[in-house]
Amino acid sequence: MSALPEAPDPIVVAQGLTRAFGDVKAVRGVDFAIRRGEMFGLIGPDGAGKSTTLRIVVGLLTPDAGQVRTCGLDPIADRVALARRVGWLAQRFSLYGDLTVAENLEFFAEVQGVPDLAARRDEMLDLVRLAPFRRRLADRLSGGMKQKLALACTLIHTPSLIVLDEPTTGVDPVSRRDFWRLLAEIRRRGITIVLSTPYLDEAERCSRIALFAHGRILGLDTPDAMRAAAGAGWHELLAVPRRAAERVLRALPAVLDLEAFGERLHFRLAPPATAATLVPALAAAGVTVTDLSPVSASLEDVFLARIRAADPEAVANASPVGG
Repeated sequence: MSALPEAPDPIVVAQGLTRAFGDVKAVRGVDFAIRRGEMFGLIGPDGAGKSTTLRIVVGLLTPDAGQVRTCGLDPIADRVALARRVGWLAQRFSLYGDLTVAENLEFFAEVQGVPDLAARRDEMLDLVRLAPFRRRLADRLSGGMKQKLALACTLIHTPSLIVLDEPTTGVDPVSRRDFWRLLAEIRRRGITIVLSTPYLDEAERCSRIALFAHGRILGLDTPDAMRAAAGAGWHELLAVPRRAAERVLRALPAVLDLEAFGERLHFRLAPPATAATLVPALAAAGVTVTDLSPVSASLEDVFLARIRAADPEAVANASPVGG
């Protein structure tokens, strides 16, 4: 087997990870290296292979093929040692509803053998701003507060790496924003964060991202670098009637990657075509152009373009959530 992927000061390194469940190939030859101290995002829709990959990283699943090192350890052979260095937050983290906020933290601290338990508990309560609710039963917390408590329980033993599987799915927008503020604070404390999410606005907050679809990584880089690689020529059109405008654009060979976002049509023009060359064709079809403007490529543009390249028929079912 060839050497593992390299990265400056890596904390997770994986090569050729493959995992199937019966006839379903959940992960297909995935390679990546995660740098210590970064926030690394696995981005993609449901069923893309993100959760399976994360479970392999923390040792909850054994890969059918490939290898991984997490914190320099084999996640399966060194499971006990790794548990002391990693915090894991699953999509459905099991809080104890009949225990208070403080008691949940105390329980997880005792399981992890945390010294000076009371001080660490209070530190976590302050971090996630749940100190005023320390005596409230976990079952009586809102969804966002439960997720913050789950994060505090994940951090209670001072891990160097936390792995979060879609931590904000199903959380209201205000709580989601507050949760990301907490993640930024945790990263400032030197903890590496690896997370999965279907939300492209959350991908923008990551140091680097891996775009997942059908068990494969379709791209891995910083969000800025991915958008830059999408190239120029992106435009948005607002016109009436919209459906007639869409039919015209789809018939033009120079119009690529056309998508409808509400009343706007988003597309890329292949050179040497320009926006001005579209107007006569639209006018001939009785379309009135209200706005036709150049725009920057978005992460959704990048994702859909790469999906098209890999599997043209899969675009409709593969797009993550835009915001």
